[in-house]
Amino acid sequence: MGRQYDTPTVVTACLAVALTILYFELPAALHFTMTVFVVASWFLVAICWLALKSTQYMHALGGHEDGHEEKKKLTNHSGQTLQMTSNQISQAKSELNAELDSLRSSLKNKDDEIEGLKSEISSLHTLVEIEKLKVDLANLKTMAAKESAKKKK
Repeated sequence: MGRQYDTPTVVTACLAVALTILYFELPAALHFTMTVFVVASWFLVAICWLALKSTQYMHALGGHEDGHEEKKKLTNHSGQTLQMTSNQISQAKSELNAELDSLRSSLKNKDDEIEGLKSEISSLHTLVEIEKLKVDLANLKTMAAKESAKKKK
C-alpha cells in the first residue's frame, strides 16, 4: 500500500507554509497577528493529518478486500438457507409449533396456579377477619362481665 495523501491535509499544509513564509516577509507590526494565523494553520494541518491516519488505520483493520469477501460469504450462506427443501421447512415449522404449544400449556398451568393462590389468599383474609371478630367478641364479653361485676358490687 503506497503513501496516500488526503486533499484537506495537503491544502492546509500549503496554507500553513504560505503563512509561515509571509510571517518573515511582513513588517514586525504584523508578527503577533501572523503568529496566531501560523499556529492555527499548523494546528489544522495536525488535525487533518490525524484524521487521515485514523481513516487509514480503520481501513487497514477492516480492509476493503476482506469486506467484499465477507459479503460473498454471506451471499453464499443465505443461498444455502434458501435451498432448504419444503419438507425440512415444514418439519422445522412443526417442531416450533409443538414448542409453542408446550409453552402455552405451561403458561396456562401457571395462570391456573396463580388463580388458586389468589383464592387461597382471599380465604385466608376471610379467616383472619373471622379470628379478629372472635377476639373482639371475647373482649366485649370480658368487658361486659367486668361491667356486670362492678354493678353487682
